[in-house]
Amino acid sequence: MTAGGTVSAPETQGVVLSGTGGVWRVRRDDDLVVEASLRGRVKKASAGLRSDGSRRRDTISSAADTLKLAIGDRVVLEQDDSGATAISLILPRRSRLARRAPGGGQGERIVAANVDQVVVVFAAANPEPHPRMLDRFLVIAEANDLAARIVINKVELVGGVDAARVRWRDYERAGYTVHYTSVKQREGLEALHDALAGQVSVLTGPSGVGKSSLLNAMFAGLDLRVGEISESVNKGRHTTVGGYLHPLPGGGYVADTPGLREVGMWALSPTELDQCFPELRPFLSECRFADCRHSVEPGCAVREAVDRGEVSKARYESFIKLRDELEGNKPAF
Repeated sequence: MTAGGTVSAPETQGVVLSGTGGVWRVRRDDDLVVEASLRGRVKKASAGLRSDGSRRRDTISSAADTLKLAIGDRVVLEQDDSGATAISLILPRRSRLARRAPGGGQGERIVAANVDQVVVVFAAANPEPHPRMLDRFLVIAEANDLAARIVINKVELVGGVDAARVRWRDYERAGYTVHYTSVKQREGLEALHDALAGQVSVLTGPSGVGKSSLLNAMFAGLDLRVGEISESVNKGRHTTVGGYLHPLPGGGYVADTPGLREVGMWALSPTELDQCFPELRPFLSECRFADCRHSVEPGCAVREAVDRGEVSKARYESFIKLRDELEGNKPAF
């Protein structure tokens, strides 16, 4: 036993599933879920770390500025002689999904750590989909350097996969994987299951598109309440950290977080937005001006590609509206 009362034992690691009021639910590598507190010395030690584990040069002046634990974080656990479990170390993150710190403060708050992909789910109908909202979600994933895939659910409402594909083929042309699914007809579920298995996915999209029903249909025993995924898990619970990581049977996790619209595009400069549209990237170096806004400038290779039909006009118009928003003009929707 150490002087601090900690039992000397091989360290145990795990993944943070959720946290409320300073109590964290952690799934150990042996699949046992335990409740743990965060040691004060970990908070202090973490204060000087960036999200990638590197040291910050600026001075942290208060506990509020310390690195915040997030769902998806891998941690080291210790157990004291009373049997209580504590988090003794936050391991470096390989990726993160971030948003602006609350209250208009500077810096970022990690929504989920160690994410492999963002999966955006829309319904083919009921509710009516809004492609520009989808574009916003995709930009947020791109800005966080996260892979993104799209799910168009309830395809039976529009006549099946082929009919749905007509509306969403611009996204396939842009390079995104688009899954066309129907829980009622068991359409596309196997391919989507395989895409989620073994991965840490942030599943997002509007309410009512069938996210929970999809997961229940693909993963036996998950038993999510319909409407549970991406509903506001924090409503009325201000001490939560903002989300829950659901372990998937057979391996992998799905993160249930506040809507990605809350994550926003806060860290993105208007001049960087074109890099977040994959279909625009091949043409950016061909513009006459290095600082081309792809709006009215002469010699714009992006507009020329739109005119030739090589880039979707609808996606280009969405890019222009989102850029205007980043420049402080009217929101895109």
